[in-house]
Amino acid sequence: MSHFTFQLQATQGQARAGNFLTPHGQVLTPAFMPVGTHSTVKTLTQNQLAQTQPQMILANAYHLYLRPGPALIQKAGGLHRWMNWRGPMLTDSGGFQVFSLSKHRKITEAGVTFRDPVSGAAHFIGPKESMAIQNALGPDVMMAFDECPPGQATFEQVRSATERTHRWLERCFEAHARPDDQALFPIVQGGTFESLREGSVQAVTQYPAHGYAIGGVSVGESQDKVAAITRFTAPLLPADKPRYLMGVGTPEDLLMGIHAGIDLFDCVMPTRVARHGAFFTPTGRQNIKNAQYTEDFAPLVEDCPCEACRNHSRAYIRHLLRLNESAGKTLLSIHNVSYLVRLTAQARQAVLNGQFDDFYNQQCQALKQRVTH
Repeated sequence: MSHFTFQLQATQGQARAGNFLTPHGQVLTPAFMPVGTHSTVKTLTQNQLAQTQPQMILANAYHLYLRPGPALIQKAGGLHRWMNWRGPMLTDSGGFQVFSLSKHRKITEAGVTFRDPVSGAAHFIGPKESMAIQNALGPDVMMAFDECPPGQATFEQVRSATERTHRWLERCFEAHARPDDQALFPIVQGGTFESLREGSVQAVTQYPAHGYAIGGVSVGESQDKVAAITRFTAPLLPADKPRYLMGVGTPEDLLMGIHAGIDLFDCVMPTRVARHGAFFTPTGRQNIKNAQYTEDFAPLVEDCPCEACRNHSRAYIRHLLRLNESAGKTLLSIHNVSYLVRLTAQARQAVLNGQFDDFYNQQCQALKQRVTH
């Protein structure tokens, strides 16, 4: 019996509200998933992360394969026990990370040979190896091993990578050893070419998956192209399965994706920009290091319920960032993660209330973004 179900609860236009049930609990969609690349969301303890109320988080199979190794995490009882996280988890297969090592890897039909950028040691990961790594790590959802072409690749380069992704997908399903308690999500590739995206959807939906992802949309394309290909691809995916847009995570990206019919999002951005002083607001991203906040004793965002906004002022957090104090980076990370988690929850409620169009228009107007229906 499968431990995975998805119930679509409401729609408005393409926007959806659903309930994705996993072995470690439910995920009310749309939802933003914070990224814990090395089995930790940077600068946050698990208690601090839990206070931002994410329903599902990520870890990266490629990085955990290199350090500390899947055998150790499996010995600890799997990722959930290793990092003391009780909710649903997803692991990225490493296809994107291998793509980013363009100077240190070689792709063949068998898989990818690459060098550890830290130690220089040679490694090989193919579909079978990726499944074994993720089976050992034990997340609720694991991603298929794919070839992710760069954003500026030619049609022929993208077509070749997409077709290899489809061949690898068959091998992923053959090698997947825990289908009852770990869902395997295929990844739609195809770059910015609609014909390749449509063909990829047809190929990956041949498999009995519990959800599907759109990949290759955060690899150098313009924001307009990312939006266009998301709007084209999302409605082609099965309506009764969750849809996951990989690697995008600004407020603008989330609004665009939800408007297009996406259910799940992830990105390292909220903690990455926080470490440099940036924080999200309803009117766009701001930098706490700016002089205007020197004597500003208001919270980062009025009425924000996160720990940073409830307990500290902009002036205080600016002081911490100016001195490179780690507490400042932590407070901004708490705010940014909380902000995106809450934004998707508010969008979900708007869909349930039949008010998503109004919510979307208001948010986009505040962000001064072009609204495209």
